[in-house]
Formats: sequence, structure tokens, C-alpha cells
Amino acid sequence: MRLNLNVETCIGCGVCSQVCPDVFFLDEDAGRAVISNAELADSEENLVREAIDACPIGCINW
Repeated sequence: MRLNLNVETCIGCGVCSQVCPDVFFLDEDAGRAVISNAELADSEENLVREAIDACPIGCINW
């Protein structure tokens, strides 16, 4: 499964990197999140779904 993050709308709140730090990284210099691993293992899927649900602006999707 491939993961996408809309960097144009990301506000850099860091919720995704708190929920799923193996997949998301908060780039504080850029003021936004970055996907550090877009090719997900099956074991990461539930945490990524939590991060998607927790994103306040909905900029993360499959």
C-alpha cells in the first residue's frame, strides 16, 4: 500500500509523527511532516490509520 502526504496543506502539528514515528517525521525547519517510509509493512497499517484519523486537516491518505 502506498501512502501520500499533501505537503502543501500540512500544518506541521506533529500528530502523525507522534502516533507513527516509524513512518512520519516532523521536519521542524520546513514546518511540516515528511513520510520517511511510504512503502508500508502490514504491521504498520493500523498505526498509519490512526495517524490519518488524527490529522486535523486530513492531508494524509492512501
